[in-house]
Amino acid sequence: MEMKPNPFQISVGPLLYYWPRQRTLDFYAELADSPADILYIGETVCSRRHELRADDWLDLARDLRDAGKTVVLSSRTLIETGAEAHALKKLCDQDDFMVEAGELGAMRHLTGRAFVAGPHVNAYHGGTLRWLGSQGAVRFVAPLEMDGATLARLLEERPTDMAAEVMVWGRMALAFSARCFTARHFRLKKDDCGFRCIEHPDGLDMRTRESREFLGINGIQVQSAACLDLLAQASELARMGVDVLRVSPQSSGTLDAVAALDAIRDGGAPMAVSPPAGVGRCNGYYHGRSGIELLEATA
Repeated sequence: MEMKPNPFQISVGPLLYYWPRQRTLDFYAELADSPADILYIGETVCSRRHELRADDWLDLARDLRDAGKTVVLSSRTLIETGAEAHALKKLCDQDDFMVEAGELGAMRHLTGRAFVAGPHVNAYHGGTLRWLGSQGAVRFVAPLEMDGATLARLLEERPTDMAAEVMVWGRMALAFSARCFTARHFRLKKDDCGFRCIEHPDGLDMRTRESREFLGINGIQVQSAACLDLLAQASELARMGVDVLRVSPQSSGTLDAVAALDAIRDGGAPMAVSPPAGVGRCNGYYHGRSGIELLEATA
């Protein structure tokens, strides 16, 4: 029987939240049996999180590779201390797996080896992509707030040998700070936070005085209040030339989003996927609107 070529690959981005060790391992065991093609793993938010250490992430990466997945190690987006800089260099020095560069410092350590340019490297035009390619980038992840029209132009400007990846589901990390917002919320010092992040598997909600969704906080990250949902635009993105569609892990719905993308690339219709309880949906950025807005697909 002739197989239909898949128009895109499915990736699952790095886990942004601090989950207990066994919950994390169980989650990746489920992903090992899922239709996801590419798995990004590693601690990208806070170096104090210790349920899984660097060697544990590498062991997990090997297990996932043995299960048939393409594994990419994600580096942190904000490097603040000498210890974190040393850990970054150690990550980039290993040659078993490709690295997703969270910031430009990782590229310096990679010394020309192939890597993925993460969404916060901020590639907004073809000149940046050509420069990233000269440094070794073989795939870039589009900035999360990029609208569809700008993305289409960027895809036309990219080097012919560079793949493109777009996040289509999950809460978006919008900004980063040396300050830990979670610790501040609980009136704790950043270095004596009691690891309160582990109590909030999808981050903490921030609401206005009128109790409307506003933002989410996750350690040093400010996130979108709502869950990005571009599942209905998956086929459109593939036709534009996007090679990989990314799901960002949440406490629930992640595997459903992966399954929905797998059904779409097999010719099925988009399926509704519910975010975690209490979290809304949004897709305004893609449509050139306020990011928090949700524009439902029309037939």
